[in-house]
Amino acid sequence: MKRKMSFLHKFAIFFLVAFISLTSQAQDVEWLSWSEAVELAKTDENPKKIFIDVYTDWCGWCKKMDKDTFQNPEVATYMAANFYMVKMDGEGKEPIEFKGKTYNFVPSGRKGYHEFAAALMQGRMSYPTTIFLDEQMNMLSPVPGYQKPKPFLNIAKYFGDDIYKKKDWKAYSGQGK
Repeated sequence: MKRKMSFLHKFAIFFLVAFISLTSQAQDVEWLSWSEAVELAKTDENPKKIFIDVYTDWCGWCKKMDKDTFQNPEVATYMAANFYMVKMDGEGKEPIEFKGKTYNFVPSGRKGYHEFAAALMQGRMSYPTTIFLDEQMNMLSPVPGYQKPKPFLNIAKYFGDDIYKKKDWKAYSGQGK
């Protein structure tokens, strides 16, 4: 009887440790559509800034950033508290309304691109690109390329905590002299 209890006890501990480690590794991120984020920005009493992850289905670095950066518990918690998080397919086919203009998909080459993604990325079609908008949906900055969790969180806090209003990026990031 003692052996069975010991085995069950060990199994329960193993299961608990495995469950805790799995849940602490990945964080569910609540991604919104563009229209959902715009609606929240208009109706929330204290609207947040908008963060847009521009990706494509074929982009390996986009998938890596999803898994490594956005699922990081510290990143996910900070982003959820400070931004409406939007996933946008840079090759999406659905029209998007923004500031009185309708943006559409443009067939080009083998795939094509979405005009809104191109406008947000300022014509530099590079995936992944993350975009930060303020509470009034004005462009703060596009950030092209894959970002690891710590550097990404540093960038997100620069915009999310309004540091950009007081310091330029070089001074904040320690790149200035």
